[in-house]
Amino acid sequence: MSWFRRNKGDEASPADEPETTSASSAADDDREDNAPKGAPAPGDVYDRSNGPWDEAEADPEVTYIDLGAIRLPAREGTIQMRLEIEEQTNKVIAATVQLNDSAVQLQAFAAPRTSGIWDDIRAEIAASVSRQGGEVDDVPGVFGRELLAKVPARTPDGRTVLQPARFSGVDGPRWFLRAVFHGAAALDQEKALELESLVRDVVVVRGTDAMAPRELLPLSLPDNAHPADGEGEGEGEGAPAEEKKDTLRPPERGPEITEVR
Repeated sequence: MSWFRRNKGDEASPADEPETTSASSAADDDREDNAPKGAPAPGDVYDRSNGPWDEAEADPEVTYIDLGAIRLPAREGTIQMRLEIEEQTNKVIAATVQLNDSAVQLQAFAAPRTSGIWDDIRAEIAASVSRQGGEVDDVPGVFGRELLAKVPARTPDGRTVLQPARFSGVDGPRWFLRAVFHGAAALDQEKALELESLVRDVVVVRGTDAMAPRELLPLSLPDNAHPADGEGEGEGEGAPAEEKKDTLRPPERGPEITEVR
């Protein structure tokens, strides 16, 4: 498994990424949330009995890769890992797992104690994608309701194209896990199976700190992280800033779409 600190711009990268709403105070995390919610249709509520897991539910016999708020099950084979870093803060903001021609981006967020947030986030992402000229459908999926989207993206030569993406979300105890499938896994059920299995085995470490709902849970580099071929020593030499692939920001108030620079 290879570790990438930053992506190179050798593929089309999302022109923008949907953002959602953040709370104004960390105290809201423990507040009763009595805001009216749209009731999901029967069968749309995801049963977490097969994962993803809370830290208290983690299997002690499984070997995990510790990324801070997210622990990934160690897998052998052709899977590669990319850790996405916000250049302004140098913080790890997402983990992307690549398998052949498919990928899934993972981010974990704080959530209220008494209610899930995926219904609201899903609606905001759908509105944001549509506003940017993309296409989106809200459909039932393996993790409950999900969005099948075609998101505006820029190619290395500056053209804008529509790229397929599948937005999935899972509400857990005081946390929310977002998984965005790209490539073949966004379109082909068979090719998505292995990455979906990996998402089910993810462990989210919420921690005990009070945090605002929708605040990104902190990620970190694992102790044994090493750069992939062509990275590491001399990083930045011969690699202009414009060649670094844009990363995706966590949801915040808006929902405006913003690039990380």
